[in-house]
Amino acid sequence: MTFEQVKQKLDGSVMPTYARFGAALVSGRNATAKGVDGKEYIDFTSGIGVNCLGYADEKWAAAVARQAAAIQHISNLYYSPVQAEFAEKLCRAAGMSKVFFGNSGAEANECCIKLARRYGEDALGIRGPEIVTLNNSFHGRTVTTLAATGQEGFHEHFLPLTDGFRYADADMGSVKSRVTEKTCAVLLELIQGEGGVVPMDRAFVRELREFCDEKKILMMVDEVQTGVGRTGAFYCYQNYGILPDAVSSAKALAGGIPMGACLCREEFGSLLGKGAHGSTFGGNPLACAGGLAVLERVGRPEFLKEVRAKGAYFSEKLKAMPGVSGVRGMGLMLGAKPEKGPAGEIAAKCVENGLLILTAKDVLRLLPPLTITKQETDRGLAILEKTLRAFA
Repeated sequence: MTFEQVKQKLDGSVMPTYARFGAALVSGRNATAKGVDGKEYIDFTSGIGVNCLGYADEKWAAAVARQAAAIQHISNLYYSPVQAEFAEKLCRAAGMSKVFFGNSGAEANECCIKLARRYGEDALGIRGPEIVTLNNSFHGRTVTTLAATGQEGFHEHFLPLTDGFRYADADMGSVKSRVTEKTCAVLLELIQGEGGVVPMDRAFVRELREFCDEKKILMMVDEVQTGVGRTGAFYCYQNYGILPDAVSSAKALAGGIPMGACLCREEFGSLLGKGAHGSTFGGNPLACAGGLAVLERVGRPEFLKEVRAKGAYFSEKLKAMPGVSGVRGMGLMLGAKPEKGPAGEIAAKCVENGLLILTAKDVLRLLPPLTITKQETDRGLAILEKTLRAFA
């Protein structure tokens, strides 16, 4: 099919919920994708942080294929060896004790929310417990995770949202002012991705951890986008030197197969007992096989060291690039603010020029595969610089 044929078929059958760029992708290798017309694109998006090992990684593909040929799905009414192995290794990498598997970041955050509410009722004796989240946050698109999201623009047209959330700014004075006798937890992203790639201040995060301990409320970290090696540590909280009580994870977790996870510390691992939560596809053998292939690579210290080095190289080149007024982020999760031109228009022009790139608020957002090569990096940066020059 041609691009126009693909576009016509998709637009004719799929709800128009996405603002799509003018490319139809059919294959790829590492950080290089190919369109239906044979055109190549350097990919600085990795499917919004999902394809951590790039396109068509041979070891990952072989692991998934072997599992598909053996048994592709069983329900959670039975024991799964591949789920058992993945759960044990994931908890070890995260420094956590227990995990619940779902299929997406929103589901992972829903589980965190249920865990916190159960804790509020059972441990704190709160009727109708509340959770404090941060302004400018993003936690998902279900009605409840939209309610947790501290951006009014995402709430429009979907009211009434789920009750039980209070929003604070990312400073302790604001957080303390929003915590009441009904508060059971604080939920935050350590780098607000959809909010514009905004990292949290390290002193604030450490003080928040101490405050939550003092108040006996949960500190929960949304690692849906920042997790699985993206920031140069397996989870971003490891860069901050803290351990949350619960963490949500998704996107890169299975390398391209839908998977979400809510992990927690030992003392909270039994809060959700039999029948309290569930998921038909959660911990699916196919997804767990993909997850094990990811963990085998991304969980290695030398791999994470390479991610940090690649992130430093990206940041250095971006800061020196004409047309970029500022760069923020961590590891291979970066935001570059253009001096001129709307970020969305620049991203669209980048696609025309052979580069896939994301936006978040007023910045260009870069989430390349963690395996991106220097050659692919330099090719993509050259396209970005050329595009920015045109807007200047």
